[in-house]
Amino acid sequence: MELTPTEIERYQRQIMLPGLGEEGQKKLKSTTALVTGVGGLGGTVALYLAVAGIGKLILVRGGNLRLDDMNRQILMTDDWVGKPRVLKAKETLSKINPDVQIEAIPEYVTPDNVDILVRGADIAIDCAFNFEERDLLNEACVRWDKPMVEAAMNEMEAYLTTIIPGKTPCLSCIFPEKPEWDRWGFGVLGAVSGTLATLAALEVIKVITGLGQPLYGKLLTMELGSLHFAKHRPYHDPNCPICSKITQQKINQTLNLVNTKTNLSISV
Repeated sequence: MELTPTEIERYQRQIMLPGLGEEGQKKLKSTTALVTGVGGLGGTVALYLAVAGIGKLILVRGGNLRLDDMNRQILMTDDWVGKPRVLKAKETLSKINPDVQIEAIPEYVTPDNVDILVRGADIAIDCAFNFEERDLLNEACVRWDKPMVEAAMNEMEAYLTTIIPGKTPCLSCIFPEKPEWDRWGFGVLGAVSGTLATLAALEVIKVITGLGQPLYGKLLTMELGSLHFAKHRPYHDPNCPICSKITQQKINQTLNLVNTKTNLSISV
C-alpha cells in the first residue's frame, strides 16, 4: 500500500526513525487495529495510533459518556456527556487525522460479536474495563491467530504485555484466576491511564513495523506512584484451556518443517 504525498509529509518525522522508514509506515497504513474499551486507556491508545498513521481503527465500547469520565477521556468534550462515547471518539479522531478509516461500534464485547470483531482486524488492543470482555477477546485472538496487546491499570499500578498465539503466554496463562475488579471501585488519575496508553500504542506500532523490541513473552508492570518498572516472564501453561492446543499445533508444524528439511538434506 503506497503512501500519498500528504501522508509522507504528515509522517515524515517518524519515517526518519531507523527501523521504521517508509516501509514501516506502509505497514501501519495497511493495518486494521481493534481497540476495545474506548475510555481513558483505549481512547488514548486510539489517538496515538491515529496520529501515527494506522490504516483503520475499529472502536468498540458500549455505554454513554459520564461526567466522571472527563478527568481522563481526552477524546471527549463536556457537551457530549450522556451520549455514546465511541461516536464522539470517532468524530474527534477523524478531525485529527482524516486519512485514518474509523469504524465506531457502540457495543460491549460479547460472545455474539467477538469473532466478527477479531476476524476483521489484524491486531487487537485490549483496554476493556472487566475480565469478562478481556477473556472473550483473548480467546478469540487465540482462536483466529491474531496478536493482542493487553493493557490494564488499577489506581497507580498498571501492566502491559503482547500476546502472540502459540508463541507467548495468553491472558488465561497469566491470570488463570481472575482478580476482583470493580470498574467503579478504584480511583483513576488521567495521567496514569495516559502513561499506560502511550506505552500500549508504542507496543502496537512495534509489533506492526518491527521497530524496537516488543514485549513478547514478557509482562511489564508499573507502579507509577514510585515510578517503579519491572519486566517479568509469565508462566506459559502447557495445559492452558485456551492456548495449549494452538501452541502444540505450532510446535508440531515447526518439527515437521525441520524434519522435512533434514530429509531433503539427506536425500541430496
